[in-house]
Amino acid sequence: MPSDTLAQAPATAKTPEPADAPRIVPRRRFGQWTAAAAVLALLGFAVNSVLNNKAFQWDVVADYFTSDAILRGLWLTLWLTAVVMALGFALGTLLAAFRLSANPVLRAVAWGYVWLFRSIPILVQLLLWFNIGALYPQVFGVKTVNLLSPVAVAIVGLTLHEAAYAAEVVRGGILSVDRGQIEAAQALGLSPGRRWWRIVLPQAMRSIVPPAANMLIGTLKGTSIVSIIAVNDLLFSAQLVYHRTYQVIPLLMVATLWYAVVTSLLGIGQYYVEKRYARGTEKTR
Repeated sequence: MPSDTLAQAPATAKTPEPADAPRIVPRRRFGQWTAAAAVLALLGFAVNSVLNNKAFQWDVVADYFTSDAILRGLWLTLWLTAVVMALGFALGTLLAAFRLSANPVLRAVAWGYVWLFRSIPILVQLLLWFNIGALYPQVFGVKTVNLLSPVAVAIVGLTLHEAAYAAEVVRGGILSVDRGQIEAAQALGLSPGRRWWRIVLPQAMRSIVPPAANMLIGTLKGTSIVSIIAVNDLLFSAQLVYHRTYQVIPLLMVATLWYAVVTSLLGIGQYYVEKRYARGTEKTR
């Protein structure tokens, strides 16, 4: 054999497993699969009963789903939700600042407000405002009956109620910001306004957005309570129709479907807002 023949490098071989090595078999979870099958069966039965139950009158639901009366009620519901949330969070932010203030009077007033409006049910609050004329017939020479319309009563009652919860949401978000961040901003000579706008608020929003979104969805559904004082919202519009046609279930399903659609859209918006404020904190893989 020639002496200059190149030797081939030996290939790396896998270490053979012992002939008697045990084979790993995944655990069979019969209980979980049985429970999942039972849940799917019950879900299918429920969906089938809803779709095939003639009492729902889905053809009537389709006829009224985009009717003018329902859409006007939907628009008022959306408008009322937006106004109440904007005013509620504006007042709630002020109350949160009072709660975090070094002034004991401001802290006590803010605490008392939150305690009072969280203690009284919203229905009771609306009825009290609706009957405010029995307590104060005139304010600054103007009759309260002419001063507050049902829509104004709804805005005032819902806003004061939401502000109490918004105050705690904002206060919790501010308290979640590391104190060292604020001290670092002070060391850099930032003004209080810039510290709040550039340092505190962006970090606090990560904690504020999820409960605030839940409040928004809750307010959207909670506006249905204003039908008790004859505000022509989505639910009241559906009630007006079924009081005339006696088709109670189909009209209630119309309102239910619209609430579900709007709530789903708000949930999608919440996802993207949370994702925006979570930038820089997500783990990279």
